[in-house]
Amino acid sequence: MIVRSVIRCSATRRLQVWRPRLLQVKQCKYSTSSAVVTGNGPSQASILGTFTTELDRIAPRFEIQGSQIQILRSPSEFYETLKAKILNAKTQIFLSTLYIGKSEHELISTLQKALRATPTLKLSILTDALRGTRESPNPSCASLLAPLVAEFGPERVEIRMYHTPNLTGLRKKHVPKRINEGWGLQHMKLYGIDDEIIISGANLSNDYFTNRQDRYHVFSSKEITDYFFNIHNAVSNLSFMVTPDAQLPAGYVLEWPSSNSAPSPLADPQGYIAISSTIFNQLIQAPQSSTPPGVPKTNTTVYPLSQLTPLLKPDTSTELPAIHTILRILGSPTFNTSSWTFTAGYFNPDPSLTSLLLSTSSTSNTVITASPQANGFYGSKGVSGLLPDAYTLLSRRFLERIQQSPRHHDDIVLKEWKRGTVGEPGGWTYHAKGLWVSVNGEAEPSISIVGSSNYTKRSYSLDLEAGTLIVTSDEGLKARLREERDGLQEYARRVGMDEFVKTERRVGIHVRIALWIVGLVGGAL
Repeated sequence: MIVRSVIRCSATRRLQVWRPRLLQVKQCKYSTSSAVVTGNGPSQASILGTFTTELDRIAPRFEIQGSQIQILRSPSEFYETLKAKILNAKTQIFLSTLYIGKSEHELISTLQKALRATPTLKLSILTDALRGTRESPNPSCASLLAPLVAEFGPERVEIRMYHTPNLTGLRKKHVPKRINEGWGLQHMKLYGIDDEIIISGANLSNDYFTNRQDRYHVFSSKEITDYFFNIHNAVSNLSFMVTPDAQLPAGYVLEWPSSNSAPSPLADPQGYIAISSTIFNQLIQAPQSSTPPGVPKTNTTVYPLSQLTPLLKPDTSTELPAIHTILRILGSPTFNTSSWTFTAGYFNPDPSLTSLLLSTSSTSNTVITASPQANGFYGSKGVSGLLPDAYTLLSRRFLERIQQSPRHHDDIVLKEWKRGTVGEPGGWTYHAKGLWVSVNGEAEPSISIVGSSNYTKRSYSLDLEAGTLIVTSDEGLKARLREERDGLQEYARRVGMDEFVKTERRVGIHVRIALWIVGLVGGAL
């Protein structure tokens, strides 16, 4: 929670910082060909066209080559790639994340080196205000980042912190800090450097760089990077600014610049939402254009997805409708030879997603989730330590729904990921989330979703989320997607109902408290 003494509004000219103009996003579109039926049934192109025809009505599309997408496999590879790209940056770095760990001095040093080496380089960082200032006036994300502004000036470095419009007034004053995050967070993970962007579910802290498994896709596309920069920049201009202040114990102050696009969400939440709705309705559904003559034929379509529900009335977010569309299509008997793999470290899908997963016609499907020992809350003190029990109950209920459904119980396999035990030497946590779809009996996925969303009810009502949906016919990319999907299962084992009747997996009356917490803060990482 941000205490009153460190939030103030100002109309002074010193708050006129670097605010890049929204870039003109260039997008390409091609018309989906009609279904082509061969002697062996529909071609892959026609099957994928079934998906893209529907997705074109939901989200903007970008066409690239599969070779423009690199898939990173480990936390250390993610971290080393991020640092290397930062050090080679020439024009801009923008980082959207829930938080940067308060002890990430190496990452800050890397940013400093890049800024010192290239005087024209500009940096914009967007985090969450509630998470980013939770420890204040002790060291926090905000106090870690403020010195960057002090050294390089607001013309080159902009640090912004989003504050949900759902937590204001008496509620904000009295709700405890750990619980206040239940009213909404900036949860996007967008790491843009020049003309490339890493789309991930990982935050920027030590565990995400060492022993917390996630997913990380690098898109080498100026158009896709520009699109997400526009989203990042728009949220930044609807957020508080971190300004260094050596006179304060925390070393910074959060201010609402007069140059912002809307009134403060704390002062006028309804006015704030009205303006943000206008801004994002234009950005999310950017106009599409035809493919220019002479452009080589592409083999991969990328749909940027966003879930910005707190900022949109009516809600025109694209992520949940896109996932609904994919799963609804997979419910057709035509796709009974397809298969899907769904993963979420915190397995608590929105009820609509659970129903659609169960209604798909394919007969070889997998759900991957964290085991209790790989849950980010395992061993936590206080009420949050109850969360692994809650997720155990939710997994059991999912298996019960499979058994109660008309489908065969082996159609959907539940696997738990475990690599050591959290808090012990060599112990990892599991934070990966996403969807892979293989069509027409193929082993390799042709469709995949990667991003920040945990696919929970709170993801679709309270948090800001961003990701991408990939549809590809590129054999190289499909092979990399398969390696990613199968690699995550290296440490996963199947669990059935017999697992949950074991003494150590039984949950007590306290699980009701844990389930309430799951709905409030579970998965807020």
